[in-house]
Amino acid sequence: MLELVDVTKKYEFGFPRSGVPPGDAGDVCVLKGITLKVAKGQSLVIVGPSGSGKSTLLNIIGALDRPTTGRVLLDDRDLAQLGEMELARIRNQEIGFVFQLHHLLPQCTVLENVLVPTLVRQKDGGLVDKRDLRQKVQQRAIELLQRVGLEDHLLHRPGELSVGQRQRVAVVRALINRPRLLLADEPTGSLDEKTSQSIADLLVELNRSEGVALIVVTHSLKVASRMGHVMELADGLLRDRSQ
Repeated sequence: MLELVDVTKKYEFGFPRSGVPPGDAGDVCVLKGITLKVAKGQSLVIVGPSGSGKSTLLNIIGALDRPTTGRVLLDDRDLAQLGEMELARIRNQEIGFVFQLHHLLPQCTVLENVLVPTLVRQKDGGLVDKRDLRQKVQQRAIELLQRVGLEDHLLHRPGELSVGQRQRVAVVRALINRPRLLLADEPTGSLDEKTSQSIADLLVELNRSEGVALIVVTHSLKVASRMGHVMELADGLLRDRSQ
């Protein structure tokens, strides 16, 4: 379903650095020829030290950034070659995102926050009865919130929830449009150990029940131990730690 072929990412800062030839003075190569394959429904975790490029790699996979060279294939479509409108559609309908910070809208209820990604889809619904579509997506939102233990918090606002509850809402929001790929960037980074394990267990359970491919970036080895396949990003290279 997802394949990375010799992906590199280089940043040019434009200032000289000690010991670096003048022509390459501002170049910093974060990713060096990354190759990766992810099958439908597979789960894997990417670990590595801070600053190793984990978030950069996830942003490239999620079409939030483009590689300097190489290909990112999602169902044989090279994301690096697509226009911004098509990438926006893919991000909305085919890829779900969970970040370290939940990014919930403070003025909206839990249910409203979960439904935000569906608004674009309803707008572009075409011949589909929009009232019927609204009812279906709202029912899915309620069912997902029930599965994560938030059935009694549908009308609460983020400020009335614990940090762990807010992150559960963020997970449900990422799944509302039935994505085929779920990306989680340090989803437990701001949580205590008990809540972190709870969120990790939730991601694993939803990976299985929803059939969504899952890629988690984390620096926590305890969270990594809950995932099926572990890879390490260090010095710009991605290595398999499960073997």
